[in-house]
Amino acid sequence: MTDITHLPPDTGPSLDLHNKDIAVAGQWRLFWLKFKKHKIALVSLVVIIVMYLVAAFADFIAPVDPNATNARFTYAPPQWISLMHDGSFKPHVSQLKMTLNTESMRREFTPDPAKPLTVGFFVKAQQPYHLLGFIPMETKLFGLTDPKPGDSLYIFGADRLGRDIFSRVVHGAQISLSIGLVGVFMSLILGVTIGGISGFFGGWLDLVIQRAIELLRSIPTIPLWMGLAAAIPIGWPPLRTYFIITLIVSLIGWTSLAREVRGKFLSLRNEDFVIAARLDGMSEFRIIFSHLVPSFMSHIIATLTLAIPSMILAETALSFLGIGLQPPIISWGVLLQEAQNIRAVAQAPWLLFTPAAAIVISVLSLNFLGDGLRDAADPYESVS
Repeated sequence: MTDITHLPPDTGPSLDLHNKDIAVAGQWRLFWLKFKKHKIALVSLVVIIVMYLVAAFADFIAPVDPNATNARFTYAPPQWISLMHDGSFKPHVSQLKMTLNTESMRREFTPDPAKPLTVGFFVKAQQPYHLLGFIPMETKLFGLTDPKPGDSLYIFGADRLGRDIFSRVVHGAQISLSIGLVGVFMSLILGVTIGGISGFFGGWLDLVIQRAIELLRSIPTIPLWMGLAAAIPIGWPPLRTYFIITLIVSLIGWTSLAREVRGKFLSLRNEDFVIAARLDGMSEFRIIFSHLVPSFMSHIIATLTLAIPSMILAETALSFLGIGLQPPIISWGVLLQEAQNIRAVAQAPWLLFTPAAAIVISVLSLNFLGDGLRDAADPYESVS
């Protein structure tokens, strides 16, 4: 057995293996010590936690109902929040003044500094709601302190029906971020179970499973998703449609994890601790889930973290193409699909940039987090 205290020092952001505490540290402590050296991964972890908290408390954070329409403010531009007014700290937005352009016959909005609208925290909601689905609430995180008919608060602008884009993006995070977690959870179950059986038992069972995986991976992903999504009946309720879309994006995701798990099992199934467990009378499935899977659980976590962005992008692509989730469901992909017209790009770019920015930030953060977890999964590997 190699004495890790005599390994050469690392050249990258790895661990000090000459430290006696490190030499006797457990796997998860080594994992954490290596992970926290990746500053970008730590920042990404904070960003991801914040985004999931926003998704969980979307009803509290969104200032208005995401489906509330206002015909007076169709395609209203973003209203920037100013912090100072008349020399004092007073967060406010300027009321939008609408004029009709007689040449283009379109509405034009200009801020009116003479009519400031005060923005406050923990304001009374326009209508009661249930936080997390069961907690009755009548308070919003922020909003207009004394709203009157005709007042507006569109910090990210409004869409073609006068709906608040900020509220819709916040609520869209619930679907787009959760579909990644649900899809990855299903991929975890399928990948670990099927890949573990394939690598542990081998033989004809391994041959059949690997050929099935190769068949699935040989099918072009987007056409497969399009075909399956097009088979969803239009009249299905939103919840059932969401569940089916999750199944679709998980259909291919488990194959790569299954192959990685198979490779790990092939290298570990003849190790001494596996032989000892078998001689002790332990069942094969208990050996798999009690000894083999925990031995590389950190690697599985890193792989799944990198898979979540793929799930999010898959749902976004399906919804953007019009064959995934459909209104009244709100997701980032649905918001992008609603921005597919020349007017939105030319005159209301916030309809495209706001959900696109949310997707980019979440995907990049998850990728950076996955990179950090992947490097931390092997604390003794040199990082260049």
